[in-house]
Amino acid sequence: MKPVRVEVNDEMQQGYVYFRTRPMGRGFRAEFKPELTPRRMLELGVFGGKYLTDCREEFPASWFKQAKLCPDRHDPSLNYFGVNASQPLSTWHEKGWIYPEDPRGWFQWYCRYYSGRRCADDLRQIGRWRAVRRHIAQLKKNCAPRDLDCRRRQRQALLHWAYDSRKI
Repeated sequence: MKPVRVEVNDEMQQGYVYFRTRPMGRGFRAEFKPELTPRRMLELGVFGGKYLTDCREEFPASWFKQAKLCPDRHDPSLNYFGVNASQPLSTWHEKGWIYPEDPRGWFQWYCRYYSGRRCADDLRQIGRWRAVRRHIAQLKKNCAPRDLDCRRRQRQALLHWAYDSRKI
């Protein structure tokens, strides 16, 4: 595949350039097997609808056709489980979770990875994604199968990490 140059100019990044070197949705590391695509996550309702509202030009328009978005504010009612399962960006910075090239955090990294970008932060982000699996074990231990009213916040958090918690 011929690399595709992407220049980002949005509210959080100006003049950032990266290259897509893999086909969209393919060429993932073997240990990274997300259950949901970025498009499906946006359709289901994640991050209170506030995510990616000012940077649609970077990603395919199809991702946003059915997306549940709220450009004005974080609105937990837009989340699939109707609850807030997010921490403020300031917390992400305090904990060292933000990679400078992806100032919006893991989901921005995932959208760019899914789109074909590969970068120095890939292994760390995949490791963080894998660590979230502990929440799957907690759901299986404490909830009847597919009881979507059990641990709604934990289920929503799993959706934020591309795990389809509706099937647990």
